[in-house]
Amino acid sequence: MLDALGRPERHYPAIHVGGTNGKGSTCAFLVAELRARGLRVGLYTSPHLVSPTERITVNDVPISEAAFAEWTTLLKPHIERTGASFFEGTTAIAFADFAARGVDIAVVEVGLGGRLDATNVITPLVSVVTKIALEHTDYLGTDLKGIAREKAGIAKRGVAFVTGEPEPLLRAEIMREAERRGADPLIAVDSTRPLPPATVLGLRGVHQVANAWVACAALKHLPKGSGLPEGPPIGEEIPASFADAYIAARFDVRGKWIFDVAHNPDGMRVLVDALVGHAPPRPLHALVGIRNDKDWRPMLERLAPVVDRLVLTVPPSIPVLQRWSVSDVAAGPVAQIEPDFDTALRVVQDGAATVLVTGSFHTVGDALSRLPGFAPVG
Repeated sequence: MLDALGRPERHYPAIHVGGTNGKGSTCAFLVAELRARGLRVGLYTSPHLVSPTERITVNDVPISEAAFAEWTTLLKPHIERTGASFFEGTTAIAFADFAARGVDIAVVEVGLGGRLDATNVITPLVSVVTKIALEHTDYLGTDLKGIAREKAGIAKRGVAFVTGEPEPLLRAEIMREAERRGADPLIAVDSTRPLPPATVLGLRGVHQVANAWVACAALKHLPKGSGLPEGPPIGEEIPASFADAYIAARFDVRGKWIFDVAHNPDGMRVLVDALVGHAPPRPLHALVGIRNDKDWRPMLERLAPVVDRLVLTVPPSIPVLQRWSVSDVAAGPVAQIEPDFDTALRVVQDGAATVLVTGSFHTVGDALSRLPGFAPVG
């Protein structure tokens, strides 16, 4: 597909960001600083909340529906000929759109895994792996070291490689694989460092500190002579631009609502820590919908003790074969079961001072599309 488009991904430099959790937030910090340097920045993320156009933005402006349709029409024969997936097609459209809109640099988030991900066709200025956890076990397996190697598969010969993985054994596995692939230099970030005094981050939650340090390391190791304007020296300080970072549905507080796409046990642990630190007004009710390929039992076990009410539902945008079973869910922690999403969205608000919507991108996206005044991302 990229051959048919004239290899648009070669028309601009890029930063490649993989990992299990923290990819999107790290991308948001990177975009904030690159834009502060006056650059026109493309951002490719996945999945989307409401519209696939959210995945492809330039300076925060999503690709138009008309442009998305035009690129799809152009690529349709190539998609049919190759049997390309939705994600592969969307990735090709993103790279073409960035070239067409004249970006100075692109920040590209890995979709799934790393080594075999469609985004891995790029040769970036810096490769990043945030951290590793169990996810997509049907594709990546349950061996964390194996998953680490797959994620590190985005490493490129002669390209700086950064990881914020805090667990020593997994970090060592990531670094070994990156070294085997010829990445240079190799940077292991101490992502447990506290923020310097008076530092402000635009993204809420203590977990964002780790993502900020990883983004700092990536920016610090952008190669000299790349043609990009250099910002202030990055060392032990966090760029002031990080206060402007934003990404929807990552502990996204909007009035009485909190939206967070905690779609695996590690993500739910991070969300619970953020809730404890934020101390939202009580009663706190949670609307939760999770895909059946996720390890939902430990997710609910972590969330239940810190909320006053759980309302479990089935987001309609989840494909039928990936919807969790109400009978299975009922066997978990005590909670109200309301399979109909619209009914559940009404019920969860009854008597609540704060409403949390979480569990999957589908859950958050379906809620945002139904709540008055909550426009899609962008």
